[in-house]
Parts: sequence; C-alpha cells; structure tokens
Amino acid sequence: MPSVKAGEVTLAWREWGEGDTVVLFIHGNLASKDWIELAAPHFPRGVRTIAIDWRGCGDSEKPEPRADFSNYSIAQHADDMLAALDALGISFCHLATHSTGGIISTRMILKQPSRFGRVFSLSPVGPQGIDFPPEKAAFFGEMKKDKALTRQIMAATAASLFQPDSLVEGPARFRADAGPRAALFERIVDQVFAVSDGIWFGTPDTLTREAKSGELKAVMGRITHPHLVVWGAEDKVIREADMKEMADVMPDCRFVAVPGIGHSLNLEEPELYAGYFGAWFGGLAF
Repeated sequence: MPSVKAGEVTLAWREWGEGDTVVLFIHGNLASKDWIELAAPHFPRGVRTIAIDWRGCGDSEKPEPRADFSNYSIAQHADDMLAALDALGISFCHLATHSTGGIISTRMILKQPSRFGRVFSLSPVGPQGIDFPPEKAAFFGEMKKDKALTRQIMAATAASLFQPDSLVEGPARFRADAGPRAALFERIVDQVFAVSDGIWFGTPDTLTREAKSGELKAVMGRITHPHLVVWGAEDKVIREADMKEMADVMPDCRFVAVPGIGHSLNLEEPELYAGYFGAWFGGLAF
C-alpha cells in the first residue's frame, strides 16, 4: 500500500483514475480510504481520485494519543492532509468528503483557500460540529469492547443494505441483493477494531470542542468554494437542519436529499454516489 510522510506521521493512500482534475477523498470517523472503492470504478475519465487514511485509521501510522487528544484534533487531521498533499506534489485539487471528513475539509479550506476548488460533501459534519454529551461519548467505549454492538451500530448507518427488522432486533442481516457491498461492509467493521484510541475517543472529543467553540460556524458565510451537500433522507447521524443551514448561509452551496438512503451513500449505492461525483467533478478543466 503506498504511503506518504505527512509531518510527524506516515499516511497510507490509494488512487483511482488519471487526469488533470484531481480530487482528494477524506473519509469519516472509524473509517478508511476504502469506503469509495466500489464507487471509484464508475468515476468519470479525466479525474484522478486520491484517498488518504487519517492518522490512526486504516493503514496509516497510529501514534499514541495525548491525554487531551490534541494530536487527534480536527485541526491536526487537516494539517496532516495538507502536508500529505505537499508531499505528493499536489498544489491544487477538489475535495470529496464523508461525515467527519466534512469538517476536516472546512479547516483545510480556511487555512489554504486558494488550494481548493469544488467540494462534494456526503452527509458531512458541517462547520457546526457535533456536541456529544458525556453519555453519548462514553458509548464509543462500549462499542470498542463489543464487536457485535459495533457491527449493529454501523449497520444502522447503512440501513438500506440490511433487512429492516434485523436492524431493530439484531443481528443485522443483509438484503439478498447486497452483493459486494456486504463484503466491503464486513471488511470495514474489521478495520474499525484496528484504529487508535485517538480515533475511538478523540473524535467525539474534538467534534464536541468544535461545536462548543462555534469558531467554524461563525465563518460559514465566508466559505465561497462551491459545495454540493448530499444527504441520505434516512440518515440518523447527521441532522438535516445542519445541512440546510449550510446551504442557507454559505454563498455557493447546494443541498440534495436522497430518499431511501442512510448515512453512507458511497457504500449503500456506490453507482449512485459515483453519479453525483461525476456530475460535480466530470468535465472540469483542472
């Protein structure tokens, strides 16, 4: 697996396609660069897509978290991605994000606005952040101890892949037509149990800090980069109100709600995800 030195850590990455239009995919929490692998073969010609594992995730280096999780903050993940782009010789690109990758991209854009073009945000954690009360933050510890519980929770984020009754009673059972998506889901669940504690516990901590500070929300109106925000109408992780607020406040932001889809369109319906991706990035000059 290719890797790149990004400041103090080594990050793993993958790429699909080739061309002058470069898109960086930034995955979400408890995830990896692999989340778009079923969609990527359907991306348009002329687009080079790069996906990079956060520190602590996938095949990237997993440094020991500090007591305050400062080395796993949203700002740190953003700096890692910027350093990785430097090391890969990419001076300008577009961004595709999922979930927590959305707020990471916000910090990247605010830090180096001229480096980025369009943004395709799937069910993003917006500049508003997410406030995890103590009992919800503690639930990540319960998940870390119980793979069956984690699998059930993750199934709920990709609900359209599963038989509805099994999401209530458990264990989650795939629909008959899940096909390769089922195999990727199970591999993703396995990957979760190799992530750093800086991810398990640092991500809810840093997202709460972002929400309580209000720093990024206060500057939403200054983010002029064109955004396409796509949200699954069955998403139980991200609030529709936050997506609508992004579209209302940001100067160039479109919001699309997709019926019958949960939090993970890129896994639930990879070809449909690729359609939105291609419509947003295909045919660009660079």
